Amino acid sequence: MSETIKQLKHYQMYVNGEFKDSKSGKLLTVINPSTGEKISTVPSATREETQEAINDAYEAEKTWKFVPAATRGQYLHDVASAIRDDSEHLIDMLQEEQGKIRSLAKTEILFSADYFDYMASAARTYEGEILQSDNANENIMITKQPIGVAAGILPWNFPFFLIARKMGPALVTGNTIVMKPSSDTPNFALEFAKIVDKIGIPKGVVNFVTGPGSVVGDELSKNKKIGIISLTGSVNSGKQVMASAATHMAKVSLELGGKAPAIVCSDADIDLAVQSIIDSRVDNNGQLCNNCERIYVQEDVADEFTKKLSDKMAAIKVANPITDKDSGIGPLINQAALDKVAGMVDRAVAAGGKVTAGGHKVKIENGFYYEPTVITNVKQDSEIIQDEIFGPVLPVVTFKTLDDAIEMANDSDFGLTSSIFTQNIDNAQRASNELEDGETYINRFNFEAMNGSHSGWKESGIGGDDGRHGIDEFLNTHVIYLQGHPEKTQADQCATE
Repeated sequence: MSETIKQLKHYQMYVNGEFKDSKSGKLLTVINPSTGEKISTVPSATREETQEAINDAYEAEKTWKFVPAATRGQYLHDVASAIRDDSEHLIDMLQEEQGKIRSLAKTEILFSADYFDYMASAARTYEGEILQSDNANENIMITKQPIGVAAGILPWNFPFFLIARKMGPALVTGNTIVMKPSSDTPNFALEFAKIVDKIGIPKGVVNFVTGPGSVVGDELSKNKKIGIISLTGSVNSGKQVMASAATHMAKVSLELGGKAPAIVCSDADIDLAVQSIIDSRVDNNGQLCNNCERIYVQEDVADEFTKKLSDKMAAIKVANPITDKDSGIGPLINQAALDKVAGMVDRAVAAGGKVTAGGHKVKIENGFYYEPTVITNVKQDSEIIQDEIFGPVLPVVTFKTLDDAIEMANDSDFGLTSSIFTQNIDNAQRASNELEDGETYINRFNFEAMNGSHSGWKESGIGGDDGRHGIDEFLNTHVIYLQGHPEKTQADQCATE
């Protein structure tokens, strides 16, 4: 181990109530995307160590599922309180590890605390059913039971909130969980483990294992003791998990990529549309699957809209969000992400696209920055319209009729979110009925509610998160036919009297 590595912060995995390093001695190095500097190391777990964590969670679930739901919920309330108590430290960490501007980092931390409280409240509200039977003296009861051990495979773009989104519903419904954080942002998960340990959640109920997806993620997907795999990530990762889960018929809940269209009609409030689309696009430095990824604007307002959009995008300050409180957008997560975004814009320009704002990498220290960018004169079948950008770039296409806009919006392998800006109720109603996405936002930016339902169509995923539907993902249905003594029912008694 080099002298430089020795001086870095070091985090340990959290398994069965203990912090530990990998027996392999291998480490992963974490980079601050705002500066390009190394900030920490974490263990790189082996397949055998991942299996041990799964076994520990499997044994813990045998007793955890019998803990009263209200008690399980109280643990989540305690987590929420601990997050709020340590929020400033967590905000600092999130900025350093992921590159968020401070206002968004604060939102993620406090929203996560609220999310744990929301899921805790479900302890007394998730429910089964009692049905009428065709047989005399019989009740049909449908109960909800925990699936068992959940695997949570986390992305890097919202490394704290996605812990809450997977752990909250899993625990409150009686499951235990093994989580694998992204190798780009593992610090947060292991810092979160300190909260779990401090408040005393029983050993084995919550576990964090760090390491490459080819080892840790693969074992979580293939292990027969895993009952549900909840992944947020790329389409390719989702397909790999789904194929592995099929070998033992584990349930999957997959939130994958997005290519959200925004339709701007000629009757729209243009200023509202411009600001809402920008808020959606530059949120998290353009790295959010909900974000607007392509714009369709009606021809007769296209010039006005594009001019206002370009001016506002160009005015956004690109800066290190840790040292500059006025930063409007921070870095992409790593060099590969930066090169991908720059390459897509360069190829679009080479094919005839016109950049009306941005279009370049920005040199700030050794960070991974790209200008907020608008590009017009691109074709519907082009890469920049069809493939996920995951950066602060907005391609713009014009349309004549709403029929054209909806057809182009639906011409995509993705189907996560969409939006429309119009003051015509008929346009809004048509979009609501005809857009092929899990969510449609009307006259607002793209951001879901914790008590709603977040799920994708097509290659954007299967299953879903949030609200009662997200809770149901972590539950099995158990039907009980309870037959009373068949010899003499109440109906028989009445007939003889």
